[in-house]
Amino acid sequence: MDEDIAEYALEVASTCEATYADVRLETQKRNDIVLKNGILDAISHTVNEGMGIRIITEEGVGFSSTSNLDKKSVKLTVKEAFRQSKACKRKTPPRLSEEKPAKAQWSVSERKKLSSTGIEQKLDDLFLWEKSVSSLGDVPARIILLTDKQTKKLFLNSEGSTIEGYLPVVACFYFITVKHNHNVEQVGRRFGYVGGWETYEEFRIVEDAEREVTMLKNLMEKGKKSPQGKMDVVAGPDVVGIACHESCGHPTEADRILGREASQAGASFMSKELLNTQIGSEQVTIVEDPTLEHSFGFYAYDDEGVKTRRRFLFKDGYINEFLHNRESAAAMGVHSNAAARSTGYNRESIVRMANTFLLPGDYSVEEIIEDVKRGVYMKSYTEWNIDDKRYNQKYIGRESYLIENGEIKHIVKRPVLELTTPAFWKAVDACGKDFTLKAGNCGKGDPLQEMEVSYGGPTARLRNIYMR
Repeated sequence: MDEDIAEYALEVASTCEATYADVRLETQKRNDIVLKNGILDAISHTVNEGMGIRIITEEGVGFSSTSNLDKKSVKLTVKEAFRQSKACKRKTPPRLSEEKPAKAQWSVSERKKLSSTGIEQKLDDLFLWEKSVSSLGDVPARIILLTDKQTKKLFLNSEGSTIEGYLPVVACFYFITVKHNHNVEQVGRRFGYVGGWETYEEFRIVEDAEREVTMLKNLMEKGKKSPQGKMDVVAGPDVVGIACHESCGHPTEADRILGREASQAGASFMSKELLNTQIGSEQVTIVEDPTLEHSFGFYAYDDEGVKTRRRFLFKDGYINEFLHNRESAAAMGVHSNAAARSTGYNRESIVRMANTFLLPGDYSVEEIIEDVKRGVYMKSYTEWNIDDKRYNQKYIGRESYLIENGEIKHIVKRPVLELTTPAFWKAVDACGKDFTLKAGNCGKGDPLQEMEVSYGGPTARLRNIYMR
């Protein structure tokens, strides 16, 4: 990458009345393949390269970007960011938390380099999935999307940081429709890892689709009405994960708490005053960890040049810390915990999640279930929703079973779990030793930024929950 042009941008910024400036230079190579019902529907290869420049003055923050990396274009882009910052006219000058400047290079290893993996290999693997799924019986609609990306980043700021990074990503999503005895069910499944083509093998999408089709046929043939009333709920890692993401991750985003996202992605029921107050049982510790090697939300430094670490959002049932970029951290008098992320050089970095999950406990799944007299085992969800303050929420089960006297009985249809965030986490009395992370896409910002994340955890038991 051309470090000289990035340094030139900083030189131009130094001639402005700026209190701070940073430059993000990025190159991304991306491949996409789509199969629909066994037919190659789309295939594309794109290369995006450009520079994003942020300028901070006493009046405000300005951001501008360019895909033209000649000196004339870069100079105009810096001047535009400066003009925007001066036009803000904020009542309170923007401030960033004090962070140690970094000099670093980081990359993710690839056993099978994406740059050496041909289109023929990818198509062979996708058509193998198609052949397997189409042979399972009445599966009239089958869509699969494969994406791989190679992103190189260079970050410089006026405080002396210089950070280079390389992030290879492989992601896959399938959506299938299953028919059985005039009934129809659908399922969408997402997979993603950071690494080379070897990560595709970890998805095991053929086995996953076969299991989902078998389960959906069983649901349509034998599924019974879910029980209602107060009972225990055993939530699988998929359900625990989406709850971690939606009712812990999002409300602890400090920009939401400060009102930055209120007219876009929503606000938060949390406030600075709620730190160190109880939100769940002592079994509940939810972390946000971008350092997990090869996880879908992995990164070593954020887009403000801050080194990543594990963040303890809820700790032993108490609200412990929020997700911060440098601006929100300064506003709350703490250090950034490296949550500033952007989807590309032409987007301003904002507070984002990475990998959000409940820490495992000491129980086996069998031990968790055998102590339930009457309840529902909700292994996965088919839909969910939550209010814009992340307080009231609902999860509807996809694969779910009745539990009676500690034993799993028949499969049940669409049990509904509806409650508040504190009610959910205070009801947890046991966490399993099992652990699963699920890849996801998280949308936030305007213009919308869809970010790679993951969420998950162990199987967990919730006591005395009202189901409908």
